[in-house]
Amino acid sequence: MKGIIIAFGKIEDGKRLETILQRNGFSDMVVCISGAQALSECERFSGGLLISGYHLRDMYYMELKENLPENFSMLLIGSESVISRCEAGIMAVAMPVKTYDLVNTVKMLTGLGKAPTRPKSKFRNEEEEKLVKRAKELLMERNHISEKEAHSYLQKTSMNTGRTLVESARMVLLLHESE
Repeated sequence: MKGIIIAFGKIEDGKRLETILQRNGFSDMVVCISGAQALSECERFSGGLLISGYHLRDMYYMELKENLPENFSMLLIGSESVISRCEAGIMAVAMPVKTYDLVNTVKMLTGLGKAPTRPKSKFRNEEEEKLVKRAKELLMERNHISEKEAHSYLQKTSMNTGRTLVESARMVLLLHESE
């Protein structure tokens, strides 16, 4: 069973996020106030997503990320200044959190809304290549990650949702345009 672990230093902040996600159809969530508690909760699930603040009661997000099991993704929620200083490879949403941004990012990271799998074309045309490139550039800019990490993110999203890389890139761009 996959789950969502929400880890924030203040229980009220975690509960607020949990309520937002529950109202938008997510379940199997746990709210924690420490990194140790969050890592312990990872054992209950076969994988999932850890949503974390910058600083928990016992550790910072990087220490938590380093100890996170491979079958978990991490989403950092912090101020613009915190996100701009964080290491490459960390998916992040800036505070104040917009419900739309949070819900859609969590959907992409958890693979909700899976589409049926179908044969995929091995070759992309020039327009599709440009679309993928724009999506990667957007991810790089918004999440402060490298091109390789943005590509990996698109690939992972594609595999989790049963969509092609081009469809996942289109989804990223559509989410950005609707803001």
